[in-house]
Amino acid sequence: MRLTVFGATGGIGREIVRQALATGHEVTAVVRDPARLAVTGERLVVHRADLADPETLRAAVTGRDAVLSGLGARGRADAATGVAARLTRSVLAAMEAERVRRLLVVSAAPVGPAAEGDGVLDKAVLAVISSVLKDVYADLRVMESALAASATDWTSVRPPKLTDKPLTGRYRTVVGGNPPRGRTLARADVAHAMLAMIDAPTTVGQGVGVAY
Repeated sequence: MRLTVFGATGGIGREIVRQALATGHEVTAVVRDPARLAVTGERLVVHRADLADPETLRAAVTGRDAVLSGLGARGRADAATGVAARLTRSVLAAMEAERVRRLLVVSAAPVGPAAEGDGVLDKAVLAVISSVLKDVYADLRVMESALAASATDWTSVRPPKLTDKPLTGRYRTVVGGNPPRGRTLARADVAHAMLAMIDAPTTVGQGVGVAY
């Protein structure tokens, strides 16, 4: 497949690029600063662009089979500016202009519904996290609303707390919900799940909870 990856210098985006190349895909990595992309490969094209300008993104998405985005806030200050929603709107505008339909993005478990089967402790922890990171989740909710209003075949992947542990390829997914007691997921496994969902029609137009 011909894939475009946004947020390619971030933890999840970098893993998407690495794993996609390893499995034979052609990858266009869209970055602000190419020097920060520590992945190389014969099938990799690095596209430098202003992520806030949809016109500069059109060449990166035209003719692609799917677009995967790891764009998001790097902290509460970023979230307060609505960075995830703002940059995702640019991606959507570029995709719609080029008639590219398949899009997978990273969101977060608290944006989705509470998992069936969660105990009191899990619910209490989720409430605390949601309060502390309320700007981050508010930004992601606006982003997901933009996805729902778009003409793309989108999927929002919603992991819980992220770690930098190695790829396992073993995790649970719930379309339209969250796995019960799903507390962590490695960034490498988020990337693995996103690549696996590209051809999964049941995930189109859905938020998908992913966790161990």
